[in-house]
Amino acid sequence: MGLQGRNLLSALDFRSSRSHRTCLYKCGDACFKPVPNTSDNAYFGDLFTREYSRRTALRAGGAAVVTVGGASFLAACADATGTDATSATTQAGTDVAAPPGLNFEMVKPNTEDAVVVPKGYSSDVVIRWGDKVVEGAGEWSVDNQSVENAQKQYGFNCDFAALLPIEGKKNHFLLVSNHEYTTPQQMFTGYDPDNPTKEQVMIELASHGMSIVEVEGNDKDGRLKPVMGKYNRRIHGHTPFELRGPVAGSDLAKTSKDRTGKKVEGTINNCSGGVTPWGTILSGEENVDQYFAGGGEVKNAQARDRYKRYGMEDAETQRKWERFEDRWDIRKEPNEPHRFNYVVEVNPWDPTSTPVKHTALGRFKHEGANIHVTSDGTVVAYSGDDSRFEYLYKFVSSRRMRSGHTAEDRAENMKILDEGTLYVAHFEGNSADFTESGKLPKDGKYDGTGTWKKLLTVTAHGSAESHVEGMSAEEVAVFTREAGDKVGATKMDRPEDVEPHPTSGKVYAALTNNDYRGANREGKNDAPIAEWAPIQENKNGLVMEIDDDHAGEKFTWNLLLVCGDPAQAETYFGGFDKARVSPISCPDNLTFDSFGNLWISTDGNALNSNDGLFAVSLEGETRGQTKQFLTVPAGAETCGPLVFDKRVIVNVQHPGEDDEATVESTTSHWPDGGTSLTRPSTVVAWKDDFGVIGA
Repeated sequence: MGLQGRNLLSALDFRSSRSHRTCLYKCGDACFKPVPNTSDNAYFGDLFTREYSRRTALRAGGAAVVTVGGASFLAACADATGTDATSATTQAGTDVAAPPGLNFEMVKPNTEDAVVVPKGYSSDVVIRWGDKVVEGAGEWSVDNQSVENAQKQYGFNCDFAALLPIEGKKNHFLLVSNHEYTTPQQMFTGYDPDNPTKEQVMIELASHGMSIVEVEGNDKDGRLKPVMGKYNRRIHGHTPFELRGPVAGSDLAKTSKDRTGKKVEGTINNCSGGVTPWGTILSGEENVDQYFAGGGEVKNAQARDRYKRYGMEDAETQRKWERFEDRWDIRKEPNEPHRFNYVVEVNPWDPTSTPVKHTALGRFKHEGANIHVTSDGTVVAYSGDDSRFEYLYKFVSSRRMRSGHTAEDRAENMKILDEGTLYVAHFEGNSADFTESGKLPKDGKYDGTGTWKKLLTVTAHGSAESHVEGMSAEEVAVFTREAGDKVGATKMDRPEDVEPHPTSGKVYAALTNNDYRGANREGKNDAPIAEWAPIQENKNGLVMEIDDDHAGEKFTWNLLLVCGDPAQAETYFGGFDKARVSPISCPDNLTFDSFGNLWISTDGNALNSNDGLFAVSLEGETRGQTKQFLTVPAGAETCGPLVFDKRVIVNVQHPGEDDEATVESTTSHWPDGGTSLTRPSTVVAWKDDFGVIGA
């Protein structure tokens, strides 16, 4: 059944589902700090701030009715009988069938401590935190953890996921997952946040990074079972990495342990990622600022400002790793932060290979990176900087992709992201009449044009040219946010996953939220509403569609979704009838199914419901139709969605995470039930007849 008509969100009372603890350990409490971007970049196209006009939904017959542009919409996902509709009504009043891929019963908003899937579907856990990945790992027990075991077990808080078929082995795949962050109170018995032990810290470091594990399926249902395969590997906070691109070997990358500036120990806070056409994995290092202490105490004013631009000001970190390793203390190792916040590339087919950090793609809070290949073989990588008022980027390689599948071909293709040009996006709106938060322009859509601004070019010989006045090439690569400030990049509402469509080539960007937009709050940075950011105090987020000249410098854009409760007037679903959509809040990660539909996972739902996974039609009469496919347990975030013909996979991150939860007093017992400790896990869902999802 669909959502019954009710106003899920009071415009005057924003409550994200994220706990404060999640903010502390996932992103370093960024929600409660001043925005690092204090630049005064120009705004274009008659864009200015207006006092937000609060709208109150009219109620009739127990359901919320909203009048928009002369049309009334019933805020419900069920028909008059209370059953889920199998067709949708367009604004013109014509019944249209749900497109292939969206033929499932919408999951209602809920707060259950479970994974909830549509009627006729089932789900199962694939692998949990602490389960074996590498031979020799011990059996996991909360009271019997060790660094050695943690380096061989599935890490904590899985985020990005990939599932790669193993050639020549039917129903066998490589599952690759990121492990974004750790929450020690929910890992260790008797954890004292003021006095963590060295062993606890080293287990945390071992529980970050990535897991590569073989899984086995079958022909009867969607279940996947981990097996000990030759490719299985754990990458963690002490795994050696190679630094490549313009930063490698520069004075900005050299430390007391690495005089070459080319070798980095570990990867941390790996958020989303992508699968390259040549079969490797890209992983984005995101909120690394929270791991580094002492940036505000640096004497050099320029260096201090640059640490501040990346949010590295605190004298002491929440985790206090700096007590046990000098590399987390900027006062002792000022260049160590310059070796993180990059896109990482891993070859999952060679467990002995050294992973790479690509500095030519710039240094910022990479949510991930995703690839589009043009007709002539040019490779374009898109990425978002996941913070309020940060920027969208792309990297256009000067190398062409090899089409072969040999180890030599893959090794050559792993050099693609080291040579080319890095750009940052500048947006303009089309409508001079856009003036009021949440009010569509007269042309009935939010749209406009844009330009990619050059930041840096790296040649085939390794030399690099800066396109930013007053900054060297190495500085642009390390202080990329500052370079974006200088060229007038456009401040966005938390740009997260940026995904090119596999057939149309259009690029979709999840803009998760930004309640600072136009808020004029004391001590907080501010930027006015704009046609590409049309909601003041944007609490529910946006999804943007970009038609890009991939290898060029021009693009057009439109907003596909203005997320939120469809009973609220400011929401927009691609022009689709809001009476027949699921409420959606805080879009995070994106993927596509084989029918061409967009799928969206959410993080921080502000509509009094658990986070979930949603399917969205992109074409024809049903464009904008949005249907919730699943929800994750209370306190959890939906991560790393994968949608195949017969399987849907999500990573369930930080289940049961609230401000009081500990090992001793866990508020969730998912996935094992009873009195068990909750454990972040990877989940698979399938149709009970093992048929095609949504068909």
